[in-house]
Amino acid sequence: MATINNFEDLEIWQQSRSLCRLIQKECLLNPKFLNHDKNQIDRSSASIMDNIAEGFEREGNKEFINFLTMSKGSAGEVRSQLIRAFDRDYLDEDIFNFLKSQTISLSKKLSGFINYLKMTEHNGNKFKRNNN
Repeated sequence: MATINNFEDLEIWQQSRSLCRLIQKECLLNPKFLNHDKNQIDRSSASIMDNIAEGFEREGNKEFINFLTMSKGSAGEVRSQLIRAFDRDYLDEDIFNFLKSQTISLSKKLSGFINYLKMTEHNGNKFKRNNN
């Protein structure tokens, strides 16, 4: 795996950013969402990308894994909120299915990355030995 120097370079962060944009466009700006708790779906979608960023910046794999699991939990929360919004007819079926598939895809990628970090021998940049 290539060395990643910035969280913005992570595919999972990029995909979570894209999901946030979609949530804004399809949910927060959707007039049918007037009766839905917009703040919760906004915060949980933002939490996905923010936890990836915070975990990466901590420079330790154990901490990063912890933050990635929080991101995965937030993806599940967004998916649950989308289901509730669909059940209340705030989303049409095509948009719902697309957004739901995006959250499932992101959850799978987060799981894969978590598993990768658990298996790697590299513990994170803050544990590198200085050979100066």
